[in-house]
Amino acid sequence: MIVVTGATGHLGRLVIEALLKKLPAREIAGAARNPEKAKDLAARGVEVRRADYSKPETLRTAFAGAHKLLFVSSSEVGQRASQHAAVVQAAKEAGVKLLAYTSILRAETSRLALAAEHKVTEETIRASGLPYAFLRNGWYLENYTENLAPALQHGALVGSANGGRIAAAARADYADAAAAVLTGPVEKKVYELAGDHPFTMSELAAEVSRQAGKLVAYRDLPPDQYRAVLTGAGLPASYAALLVDADVQVARGELDDSTGELRRLIGRPTTPLATAVRAALGR
Repeated sequence: MIVVTGATGHLGRLVIEALLKKLPAREIAGAARNPEKAKDLAARGVEVRRADYSKPETLRTAFAGAHKLLFVSSSEVGQRASQHAAVVQAAKEAGVKLLAYTSILRAETSRLALAAEHKVTEETIRASGLPYAFLRNGWYLENYTENLAPALQHGALVGSANGGRIAAAARADYADAAAAVLTGPVEKKVYELAGDHPFTMSELAAEVSRQAGKLVAYRDLPPDQYRAVLTGAGLPASYAALLVDADVQVARGELDDSTGELRRLIGRPTTPLATAVRAALGR
């Protein structure tokens, strides 16, 4: 039995879809905080279980009988260390034979603020003695393409990434990678995963302009100004700080990559930026 956590989230759903192409539904279980949101998966024969990272008692039943577990990291930044420790302990009690964790690109050395909790989680998993695989995912293309409306409205993308390159890939690419690790021989313990086609924010703006038929420019701002723009748009200060930090680290090359490891793992090229923009614009 393969159990996938975060089954109702963007990535978890895509992983289950990828697994269904390889395995019978009866061999897959989806764990979610709210199983009601996974009725469609249950209708297809996937077992749906309740798993709330903040309620360890739910994890013990969610992981029962799991041979392999995909541990999708929590979305609750600041609470991940304790939540993730509970997941690792429950996986150990369940006797999981492989714990695959969705981490962040180059977690051990990354200067991104978001990397800190991933690094702690990796250390917790190593200390547990469980067989593991770290799926160190780079940025998602959807981080940039899912909310293009403001850029199209104002004719500008803003940020503090300067000319830094972003080796992003689509969620579906990372989902296929997770499915490959969960269903195949685990040849490595750490997978550094990123897209084949790194781009700058200026190149993103140019691609959006080309496909939308409307000029969209990239305006690079000092970090303090970018933070003010984000909070002025209604984002919480803590979330805005993380976005600004990410851009600063992009400028330093923290999200660039040229290893091609994701491409090799999934056996195909990763999704190009132009394809993701086309999908987002409904072209």
